[in-house]
Amino acid sequence: MEAILRPTQTSVDLGQLPSSPEYVRVQQRVLRQLIQGLLFEAVLPVVEEAVGPGALHAFALTGRDDQGREVSYTAWGVRKASFGRVRLSMRPVQRRDADGQRQEATLVGFMVEVMATVVPAERLPYLLEELQQTLLKDTQSRILSGMPTTPDLTWDHDAWEGWLQEGHPYHPSYKSRLGFSLTDNAAYGPEFRQDVRPVWLAVDREHCRVSSSASLSLAAFLRDELGEATLARFRRRLVAAARRPQDYAFLPVHPWQWSHIILPTFQAELADGRLCYLGTGEDAYLAQQSIRTLANASRPRRASLKLALSIVNTSTSRILAAHTVENSARISDWLHDLAMRDDTACECGVVILREVLGVAYDASRLAEPQRSLAYGTLGAVWRESLHCYLQPGECALAFNGLTQLAATGVPMLDGWVRHHGVAAWTRRLLEVTVTPLIHLLYAHGIGLESHGQNILLIHRDGWPERIALKDFHDGVRYSPALLAEPERAPCLVPEPASHAAVNRNSYIQTESADEVRDFTYDAFVFIALTELCLCLEQHYDLSEASFWAMTADVIRGYQAEHPTLEPRFALFDLFAPAVSIEELTKRRLFGDAEKRFATRDNPLHPYRPGA
Repeated sequence: MEAILRPTQTSVDLGQLPSSPEYVRVQQRVLRQLIQGLLFEAVLPVVEEAVGPGALHAFALTGRDDQGREVSYTAWGVRKASFGRVRLSMRPVQRRDADGQRQEATLVGFMVEVMATVVPAERLPYLLEELQQTLLKDTQSRILSGMPTTPDLTWDHDAWEGWLQEGHPYHPSYKSRLGFSLTDNAAYGPEFRQDVRPVWLAVDREHCRVSSSASLSLAAFLRDELGEATLARFRRRLVAAARRPQDYAFLPVHPWQWSHIILPTFQAELADGRLCYLGTGEDAYLAQQSIRTLANASRPRRASLKLALSIVNTSTSRILAAHTVENSARISDWLHDLAMRDDTACECGVVILREVLGVAYDASRLAEPQRSLAYGTLGAVWRESLHCYLQPGECALAFNGLTQLAATGVPMLDGWVRHHGVAAWTRRLLEVTVTPLIHLLYAHGIGLESHGQNILLIHRDGWPERIALKDFHDGVRYSPALLAEPERAPCLVPEPASHAAVNRNSYIQTESADEVRDFTYDAFVFIALTELCLCLEQHYDLSEASFWAMTADVIRGYQAEHPTLEPRFALFDLFAPAVSIEELTKRRLFGDAEKRFATRDNPLHPYRPGA
């Protein structure tokens, strides 16, 4: 990652973005991130050679110019011990033409001359659009938002969310937000920290699916969330339209979704009363990193809203399929109950941020082609606020915030690491993050998609205390036969065949123990921990070997304290020689019609018990 400077202006002529210095810097980041993925996933042949002292290598990829002559693109970096990840330097990617002339590479040139040789012709325009949109939107972010010179380490979680703007550290289309214009991006992108006010609809209960936590009194919950005055206003509006309020469920909608998708798609339903427009509530919300999740800025202890949003960011559309909305409270209640009854989970202090209510329009009742247009576009999930769980003196931030850089070029966590010492701080961080995740895996047979946004580090003055976990409606994987308490597993609404056909990676149940393990391993170890490992090595001289030895020591320590689980240690083997890693770059190049995984050496394997 690179430092993002503080903004020097509060507005920008959008037509000037491509000629700005920030555009040049972002273009190189997009190229580097794309090339890193291509190299790691072995998409293209590469000529790799050592250059100069140390581990620095030159990576040359070959293409063809518009006259069919050979050209090459060269990037410089190192292959790391961690999974063999490639880490490119900040040196600009260089193009060498057929006559030997060299110049700084451009994204379009690389796509036309190199990527066109491997990407199917029908997919190339879409890939180019994703990357170009990422380039423009990240440029806009850097000009108008930027990063603080010195972060306020006492910020609460919601404030941090607006400053963590790097996006996915591996995915090439890390800020594509397809569907958003640049004006939309400035209004709804989390890094712009603008108030967002959801539009509220009433949905005829015969045409929606509702799922609520067993702990919830729905009437009391809505009264607390909306406030008496707003709730009364919404009910009066229904009565004025000759509708009975008790026949309707209330559903918040992202304002972009309302104007771009819901109003055009559901005109008949709005006309005949299956949907009723209610207006906006009193509370203002702030977009979190996922964009479609909004935190209540007016009353922070109120629930966050996860709203269907028909944009594509990184690999997926941000809609909310109805079956995932229906499953949200069921999965949350299951995990929360499990954690409350488990001594180790209680000792860890892990917080399960429950998704306590879900409402979705039942598109299956619609006829084609409207059914396809409406699928997943109208739904919401209410998630508990982290503020309800924090003790006095505790603060929190998302795990991926640890590696982002302030404008000075130092990590946001710099003050904490220097105060506590890199070894002690890292060891403590690993203890509070690794332990609850591997306990869920070993003791209960549950894998969580714990990437950097979904793990919230709770700390006191930077000293890690515990973690909160979130996003369970489609972020859990388990084998019913391998659960410690299969009789307590939730009764889930299965995904429709059409959903599975579009996204082969979106499923909860499997028969494979390795798939359960790898679900946690891929997001948490391959991305979150590896990014932290490389950051600590670069900025604080903590070697990769030391980091993974520390991580393995935490896992071995857990195993020593839980000898009765020994058969599960082999079943969900975190020290296996190799693990399966999702190929995110190939997903963008070739689509999701099939699963795309690569087998890579496990950096924990050298530190396995008995080694």
